[in-house]
Amino acid sequence: MSSQRILVTAALPYANGYIHLGHCAGAYLPADLYVRFQRMNGQDILFVCGSDEHGAAISISAEKEKTTPQAIIDKYHTANEQAFRRLGMSFDVYSRTSLPVHYNTAQEFFLDLYNKGAFSEKEEEQFYDATAQMFLPDRFVEGICPNCSYDKARGDQCDRCGAYYNQLDLKSPRSLVSGNTPVVKRTTHWYFRLGEFQKLLEGYIQSHEGDWKDNVLQQSHSWLRQGLGDRAITRDLDWGIPVPIENAQGKVIYVWFEAPIGYISATKVWAEQQGTPDAWQKWWQDEGTRYIAFIGKDNIVFHTLIFPAMLMARGGYILPDNVPGNEFLNLEGEKFSKSRNWGIDLKEYLADFPEDQHVDALRYALAMALPEARDTDFTWKEFQVRVNDLANKLGNFNNRSMQFLLTKFDGKVPVLPEKFRKLPEAWKLLADDIARAGDCDAEQLLEDLVPKYLHYFSQADVRLIIALVQGARIIAGKYESFRLRDAVSETMNLAQAANKYFNDTEPWKAIKNQPDECARTLYICAQAVRSLGIAFAPVLPFASETMLAIVGASSERKWSAIGQPLVPEGTVIAVPPGKLFDPIPDEKIAEQVAKLGAGKQTETSVQVAPVEEPSSLVTINDFKNIHLRTGKVVGAERVPKSDKLLKLQVDLGSEQRQIVAGIGKHYEPESLLGKTVVVVANLQPARLMGVESQGMLLAANTPDGGLSLIQPDTDGIAPGTEVR
Repeated sequence: MSSQRILVTAALPYANGYIHLGHCAGAYLPADLYVRFQRMNGQDILFVCGSDEHGAAISISAEKEKTTPQAIIDKYHTANEQAFRRLGMSFDVYSRTSLPVHYNTAQEFFLDLYNKGAFSEKEEEQFYDATAQMFLPDRFVEGICPNCSYDKARGDQCDRCGAYYNQLDLKSPRSLVSGNTPVVKRTTHWYFRLGEFQKLLEGYIQSHEGDWKDNVLQQSHSWLRQGLGDRAITRDLDWGIPVPIENAQGKVIYVWFEAPIGYISATKVWAEQQGTPDAWQKWWQDEGTRYIAFIGKDNIVFHTLIFPAMLMARGGYILPDNVPGNEFLNLEGEKFSKSRNWGIDLKEYLADFPEDQHVDALRYALAMALPEARDTDFTWKEFQVRVNDLANKLGNFNNRSMQFLLTKFDGKVPVLPEKFRKLPEAWKLLADDIARAGDCDAEQLLEDLVPKYLHYFSQADVRLIIALVQGARIIAGKYESFRLRDAVSETMNLAQAANKYFNDTEPWKAIKNQPDECARTLYICAQAVRSLGIAFAPVLPFASETMLAIVGASSERKWSAIGQPLVPEGTVIAVPPGKLFDPIPDEKIAEQVAKLGAGKQTETSVQVAPVEEPSSLVTINDFKNIHLRTGKVVGAERVPKSDKLLKLQVDLGSEQRQIVAGIGKHYEPESLLGKTVVVVANLQPARLMGVESQGMLLAANTPDGGLSLIQPDTDGIAPGTEVR
């Protein structure tokens, strides 16, 4: 593959809390896996990240912690940067949006778009706290949701029902600053005319139909179908970047507008650090650069629609070539929740599991649970299984091979016997033949190649070399297509193949009666240790370093070298004490599970008043009050601005109902057409995200955290049939 210049950004983490494992799986680890692979693949990579340090949430955190916003961002920026570094994140720069270079860059961006007429000025009404003498951003107001009556709804969105509304529609509003009821006061703000970029953005998204992930395309299309409108880009707030125009005193640039510009300012910081201050331009303004933006699903449209529109408006900037957005990682079946004390901070994990092997183990466990297409789950039990997998496969092969060399070959890679002197040259020819065969079935390839190379290799030898050469190509394809979980799974298959090779060749027997063949086997094992050290380098940076150092190949990092015999005969091996990975004992896992349970119990005992248990018995008459009917789905579409809600048209026999169901993460709309479902037919109508729902579907929780609709197991059940 020819060399490319690739710019990679990972979403700027908000500096008002510690990074947790859900964040790591959502954007940061996937980006690091991809970057590490591409560097080994010979690409010119710049990996950019940093802290997002403005906005109302940071001001709220400062209020709660009785300190200043600056103290908050200093605390969390430092802690998160250190945790990222310990996790092995290979950022080229980890910057901050509180730096002067970012202020200047954001203000330049704002002024350029302002002078081009990309903004409109609007006067509007907003809540004002007369006691604190400040306008209240949406996060600073709490009240009763106008849709579902939840009494802790935020200023513009209800966290319980998901409804969006104007903050002035909030009932019984109260300021989170003073606790008083706010008044309504007029203010002026500037809006980005996003709607003017509708056609350009439609064409941009359409051009990536064949290479972007479905979840990314669906969110983008949903917003485009609804139609793009003006978006406010200023706020009345003390903490932020001042709006650089006249008559804008006391106003700052809205954080959603200036935060993505942080990628650009971070690149400027990197360029300054290199002593080449203008070098940032080739990464952002040269068409020869390919830009990849890694984010979680809550930031997808900001990177597929809003930031691209800003770049279009500015002119002369490249657009994201791919936005590999991930879904959410849950914890033990529930969403990460700071308010409910349900989560695992990266900082906390590293304190409990400080060794390098445990850092690698976490990277592997998260990589095998990446929420690439749907929400996935992290459990401590599954973590234990993954760690034991590393110990039993990769660690086991490395340990057995190296211990055998220590005890039987004086701690050196064997010098090949005379009859195998040309084996390294034959290996290279064999690798070329395997590469030319492309996607040929491995068993067929084995049958074709064994006779040709029988003078040098056994069938087991050829099988392992095929696995290494084909595996390197397959894994590379997974990385290139952002199927990172599959890439890691295929990498573990190489360790499995190496283990099988050691077992099949039985060197402990061959050393007694076939010493030449045993020397060949251990020579190949030494090459496989180096190959696995390279293949696992994107995933397990610490174990990889150890494996390569063992066989004297610590500087070897080329992906193309995975299938080649590059460890010289006679190399003295350097086996460190201990194993690559130790299994995690049950007691350690039990401690972590108990810690979660204790945290959750504490939260529950403090915040939940005694109420009737949900499991209280009901009478038959109570149950008879619920009318369950079968229905046939005759129409289905996604609710705009929601990745969870689907709007269904359901035939109940005597009538057709519109039902909004929260199954959008588990079912595609078209897959539901014609299905017979069970409906609560006498449920009081409700509005979800502004759409009326006239019933509810029944579904069961599945073991993997999904949902499965309840359906009759007999065909021909007519719509409207009673369920009892």
